[in-house]
Formats: sequence, C-alpha cells, structure tokens
Amino acid sequence: MTKQQYANPVIEQRADPWVYKHSDGYYYFTASVPEYDRLEIRRSKTIQGLREAEPVVVWRKYDVGPMSANIWAPEIHYIDGKWYIYFAAARTAETNEGLFDHRMFVLETDAENPLEGEWVEKGQIKTKWESFALDATTFEHNGVRYLVWPQKDPDIVGNSNLYIAEMENPWTISTEPVMISTPEYDWEKIGFLVNEGPAVLVRNGKVIIAFSASATDFNYCMGLLYADENSNLLDPASWKKTEKPVFQTNEETSQYGPGHNSFTVSEDGTEDVIVYHARNYKEIEGDPLYDPNRHTRAQVFTWGEDGLPVFGVPLADSLPVRN
Repeated sequence: MTKQQYANPVIEQRADPWVYKHSDGYYYFTASVPEYDRLEIRRSKTIQGLREAEPVVVWRKYDVGPMSANIWAPEIHYIDGKWYIYFAAARTAETNEGLFDHRMFVLETDAENPLEGEWVEKGQIKTKWESFALDATTFEHNGVRYLVWPQKDPDIVGNSNLYIAEMENPWTISTEPVMISTPEYDWEKIGFLVNEGPAVLVRNGKVIIAFSASATDFNYCMGLLYADENSNLLDPASWKKTEKPVFQTNEETSQYGPGHNSFTVSEDGTEDVIVYHARNYKEIEGDPLYDPNRHTRAQVFTWGEDGLPVFGVPLADSLPVRN
C-alpha cells in the first residue's frame, strides 16, 4: 500500500480544488473561495507548500450582469503557450426552480507566470442551450482538444448531465454536445440529480473521467466514466460508468462528502495524486453550499488490474484546522 505523503487538509476553505503541475516545476492551484466572488491563483514547488503560498487575485466578479454572482470551480490550464482559467458564474445568487443561473466563461493570459499575467476575458462558452452549465474542463487526446462539462438539458429531469464536444479553440466548441452520463444510480440522485466536476486522466489505454454526484453534503461522492483510448469519444456508446461510487464519505476517518477533484503527480513524478475537497464533520447548519469548510485535501492513489484508479478511502485529517 502506498503511504500517504501529504498532511491534510492541504488548504482550508477551498472547495473544487484544481492543481496543475507545469513544466517549470511549480504546482499551480485555484479553487472556489467561500465568498464566491473572485478568482485566485497560488503556486508552490510542493503540494504541501500550497498551504502557505500567497494567493494572488487575478479577477473579481462584476457588480451586475452574467458574471456577478457565485463564481465557482475555476480550473487553470496551459494550452499552446498560453494560460487559461475556466470558471462558472451567474447573474444572481437566487435560484429558479432549484437551479442556479450559471454559465461557463474563460480567461486568457500569455504571461509566462500566470500570477503576474494580464487576464483577458474570452467570453462565455456557448453550447446548444442557454441553461445551467458549470465545471468545464478540457483535455487533448490524439491531437484533438475536447471540452467536458455538466449542463442542464431542459428536456431531461435533474440538475446536470455530463457532455463532451470537440473544440476549435480553448473557448469555443466546434461540435454538437454529446451526453455521456446522466444520473441513473441511487448514489447519483441523493438530494439532487447531479453529475458534475469532471476531471480527466488518460492512462492504461483508457480515457477516464472522474465526476461527482448528489448533493454537496455528506452524500457527495465520486464515480468514474471510461472509454477505450482509440474509441470515438463523441459516441455515447464508447463510455462505461462504474455502478458504485469509487470515493465516498468515510465515518471512520471523519471525512464527509469527498469530491470535485483534480489529478496531479507527486513531486518526483512517480506517484499519482488525487486532490479533492471534503468536510471533517457530517451535520451542516443551513445550505451546504454556504458552509465554507470544504477543505482541499491530497492523497496518493494506485491502480487496479482493470486499469482504473483505486482511491481507497479519504484519509483522516493529520493537520489541525486553524481558527
């Protein structure tokens, strides 16, 4: 069994964590802040060092308009020599029939160090619907860039399904969205019918997408989608889904609602690391979305004989949470 290398929580009160290890040796980190009002980046040569790294605010929400509320789940990507931040934003924090009004947006900078960059708004990622959409992620495979994201199809009951499309540039899709997952198992439908937070790994001849499901309390958990790396990724039949969660609440370790993850590698590049958020208590007062204590955590994971990741259980806290 691989030993745990990281003391958790790595960063307090940072949900939906995204870590990207760049060729300069730095880990770049962004996440949702409890105020949901800004985008920030920090970097460190070690994952543990992100805890003390100084965050730099690179963008703030508007007072009014489509990017004025609930700034959620940013991701930082490096594509063709430029940095991009994908994030979701809404025009109001109110809900309509239980759904927020989020859309997906992109920022770009050509600065070598994104903490010092001048970030330019590239606008909204347009899809076939003007509906609740969030958590966009992107990856390249066999020379093709793809976008994967959750969105509400007005004709399908529930909050969000997962879609994939090809991209013509980092902020524009070029094909029709194809649904590759909809909440169907009981563990995807507790509180809300949710598939969200996709994160992509290409390994062992497979394209693997981790995703999160159900409400954002202790029922939040993760599943996997996977397809053969040589299959047509735009064909829903190419994708299979795990029938059970692969990462979920563990009472023994006092870790509740693990999910919305990203993937990176250890400092020496020899081990795979999942970075995710979870709470260390079960009962939440009020709406879970406005409880700030989804902390960023990291742990090494291994691989099964079937070529899929084995995450084990979310490990117990090993650092005190600061007041």
